[in-house]
Amino acid sequence: MRFTPLGDNALMLEVGDVIDEPTHRSVQEAWRVLASAPLPGVTELVPAYTTVTLFYDPVRVVQAGAPEDRILAWLTAQVEERLKHPPKLDQPQGRTVDIPVCYGGVFGPDLALVAKQAGLSVEETIRRHAGPEYLVYLVGFAPGFPYLGGLPKELETPRHPRPRMVVPPGSVGIGGSQTGIYPLATPGGWNLIGRTPVRIFRPAENPPVLLRAGDRVKFRPIPPGEFAKLEAKP
Repeated sequence: MRFTPLGDNALMLEVGDVIDEPTHRSVQEAWRVLASAPLPGVTELVPAYTTVTLFYDPVRVVQAGAPEDRILAWLTAQVEERLKHPPKLDQPQGRTVDIPVCYGGVFGPDLALVAKQAGLSVEETIRRHAGPEYLVYLVGFAPGFPYLGGLPKELETPRHPRPRMVVPPGSVGIGGSQTGIYPLATPGGWNLIGRTPVRIFRPAENPPVLLRAGDRVKFRPIPPGEFAKLEAKP
């Protein structure tokens, strides 16, 4: 476990140095422990692949008892103490979420490129992408964007050197060793292989995002006709 200051209002806790499921579980456990009893002055906790970053208000931390010249040392000691003596917390049950995807065509303009680089047919590329259950490691970049681990190695494809100015919402992409779903129309450099009619970001609902860290995603290929029917549903 290692602590790194990020400017004068953030402290990064590095839980591990390998992106894998055991590290993910450790990150989530540390995040839950720290979130269960917020530290004085800490305004936000952000879990990532191997880290948890604590954003804090220095004034409030000092008001809570930290010496002005030792804010980071005081905060680090507080975090270490919490993690050494964690409370008993219920273990969250991750969900497996079915995500229908129409692969290729106008929905997946880069599918043929991914297939060619993998030395596979388009059909086999779809089968292999839709085969695993993917772990949601974290959500970020855009509201609700899930970073999914578990992509078959043969499908790993470098990002485009020039990102698209607009990627349609629901687009399923591959960027390096990751796959994910664009929740909004945003710029993006991932290889687009399909699109889902499922709304990943739903600002009027609670919670506003469909997926959260610890969930698993199973992609299910669908034809264009089914895509249109699902997209038309309110």
